[in-house]
Amino acid sequence: MKKLTAISFILLAACSLAFSQKAAAKPAKPDPAKDVRAAFDRLVEGIQQVDAAKVMSAYDKSERTLFFNNNGSVTLGWETMRENRESLYAKTKNVSLEVTGVRVEMLGKMAAYVSCKWKQSQEFEGKLETASGRMTLIFRLIGMDWKIVHAHTSPDNPPASRPVLPSERIAQ
Repeated sequence: MKKLTAISFILLAACSLAFSQKAAAKPAKPDPAKDVRAAFDRLVEGIQQVDAAKVMSAYDKSERTLFFNNNGSVTLGWETMRENRESLYAKTKNVSLEVTGVRVEMLGKMAAYVSCKWKQSQEFEGKLETASGRMTLIFRLIGMDWKIVHAHTSPDNPPASRPVLPSERIAQ
């Protein structure tokens, strides 16, 4: 009887140990939306730190990466955007960037978009600048990293000289 109790105890302990190791080794399910949000947060952090290298690390390093800029211009290609950022960031300091209403939407296993409102102030060549608007970023899973392949920003208050179609006007 003592032998049977001892053997039962050893088997129970071995099974318990095996199951606990298997449960501990099981990786957590990946949450791509959290990974996309983390990539977006790194971009925001890079802007706040006026760190062109950190900002550009969020983007796909491709000549097809497309930027629709807040001022209505278009920049095509990672290298062109990197050169622009480095040139501008050399003259920029004291950046404050607030993002609100951040929304991450998965478009499948390999694509997502992030949209938000933003408000930024900074000193550029010693003069205070402020702007606000909306932004949509398209992310793709490239290798193991989520990278921005398209960025679109637009101002909250476009200049009055901007042509607006009658159908786009808001009735008040």
